[in-house]
Amino acid sequence: MRILRAADYKVMPWKNGGGTTTEIAVSPDGAGLDDFDWRISMAKVETSGPFSSFAGIDRTLSVLEGEGIVLDIAGQPPAPLTTASPPLAFPGDVPTGAALIGGPITDLNVMTRRGRVAHKVERRALSGEIRIVPRADTTLILAVDAGFTLITDDAPDLAPLDTLILDRDSPELRLQPKGQGLLFVIELHRLAANH
Repeated sequence: MRILRAADYKVMPWKNGGGTTTEIAVSPDGAGLDDFDWRISMAKVETSGPFSSFAGIDRTLSVLEGEGIVLDIAGQPPAPLTTASPPLAFPGDVPTGAALIGGPITDLNVMTRRGRVAHKVERRALSGEIRIVPRADTTLILAVDAGFTLITDDAPDLAPLDTLILDRDSPELRLQPKGQGLLFVIELHRLAANH
């Protein structure tokens, strides 16, 4: 089990130069935009416009703050995405445009390399004790708007936007929220290599 503190995240420019992204975690460690297996990041989107294209990448987007965004993904009807919406999965290599609903937003972006890693993003209300059983090769837990305490012997606290990383062998976790907010549980499954 590892705790990543929000203050330590890396801020970098978007691939298309249109803004900045805050990288929470990437695998392998230190991988760039062209050679990661998976990447979790947050971005502040301040203007409407096209998304960067990522060949061979599957993406899931969630809105963390702001009024929301409407995604225009090639071949699909426009998809409004707000803080109340479930995470939206789409291919990172199809033309995608975004229109802000009412001012800047911050989003959570999960990207995995197709054929190597699959992912699932679950959005839960952060209220009352929450139990999480790690079932994936890697599970990341990110709380928004409120932190939480891990109910363990040393009971570490996580502030809003800190991230907990668990592997498949981690024991069941019990989380005690410190206020109301959202909890994102990101499961990453390594796929067997095709020979």
